[in-house]
Amino acid sequence: MRTYLELLRVPYAGRLLGGTLFGRLPNGMGALAVLLLVRADGGGYGLAGALSAVYGLAGAAGQPVLGRWMDRRGQTRVLIGSATVSALAYVVFALVGAHPLPVAVAAVLVAGFTTPPLEAGLRALWPSVLTPERVQAAYALDAAAQEVLFTVGPLIVVVLVQLGSAQLAVVSTGLVGVVGTLIVATSHPSRVWRGEPHTPHWAGALRSPGLRVVLPAFALAGIALGVLSVAAVAYADREGSDALSGMFLAAMSFGALLGGLVHGVRAWRTPPARRLLWFMGWLTVCYLPLIVVPGPWVMMPLAVLSGVFLAPAIACVFTLIDELAPRGTVTEAFAWLVAAMGAGAALGMALAGWAGEVAGARGAFAVAGVGAGLGLLVLLAGRGRLIPNVIRLGKTADAELSRNGASSA
Repeated sequence: MRTYLELLRVPYAGRLLGGTLFGRLPNGMGALAVLLLVRADGGGYGLAGALSAVYGLAGAAGQPVLGRWMDRRGQTRVLIGSATVSALAYVVFALVGAHPLPVAVAAVLVAGFTTPPLEAGLRALWPSVLTPERVQAAYALDAAAQEVLFTVGPLIVVVLVQLGSAQLAVVSTGLVGVVGTLIVATSHPSRVWRGEPHTPHWAGALRSPGLRVVLPAFALAGIALGVLSVAAVAYADREGSDALSGMFLAAMSFGALLGGLVHGVRAWRTPPARRLLWFMGWLTVCYLPLIVVPGPWVMMPLAVLSGVFLAPAIACVFTLIDELAPRGTVTEAFAWLVAAMGAGAALGMALAGWAGEVAGARGAFAVAGVGAGLGLLVLLAGRGRLIPNVIRLGKTADAELSRNGASSA
């Protein structure tokens, strides 16, 4: 743990990581809070699921838009402005509930779309705060910690509903986002950060061939994550114990935390693109035993194993995106990754519900393995585009254009 303790002693590192993680709790709270409020307001599961999906898809759509704005305008105004608008939309939704429906849809749409891009912003900040050799450890710690958010977030919502109401859970989700955002956005590194000067392009970060491979691959990996959240519930129903769903997700998060921490302290000699292929391969393999759906004493260790390679794969893709992103688009590039995984997870939840109806928990877990396997195939098919030198040539071209423009002036 010495590596991580030294990392957190770096000025602003602990504040940025802690504030970002706290501000990202709504990512694990929002969908469940929306669902429970609709149910408390008399809406059916169909309506509750539809509004939760609107919230999730809006969040995925908003991240690249806000990320591109941050690359051009800096972080502070974008983060604080988006967090404020999102919190106000949560308040509106808490007041109206599911009726009238058009207002409810608009509220969850705005709340999701304006979710502050803290995740992408932090990854853009690390190189300006840490030395290059510590950035990999920071990416690994970030990837490992974010898995805990999706376990802790829903638990907070359940506690707030039990102690107060579904409305309290919704309003608290917005307030948590504002507090975490203020911790980050008022820090010196965030206030002074600016994107690299570059020649604007309509495609932004998506003009990178490597990103056009990584993003669909991780959208498919996101399907697996969305599937597992639903498959855990199906497994708990099969075993007759509601507590098993939470235990399964906690075990999976523990495996991801363990894998991420170990990955971050290793001195890797292989390039991140090659490591990513190996980690995605092992991730797929570790999902397959879940299809057997054994008893809890065997299932919980398998759940831990299924998470071990997730955080290392995400940490590798963080490093790779930092290398592949065209000049001046790093925040947008990271935001596209968040969007791809979020959209994939939303689709995965829908697929898992269908598979669970057809084939029970076994069918739901099978979809997770298929999603991760297809993501691996996409990476293998496009591995030639994951060479950062291709993009460095683009950055060099941008720099040459800028120099030529300056000479002409």
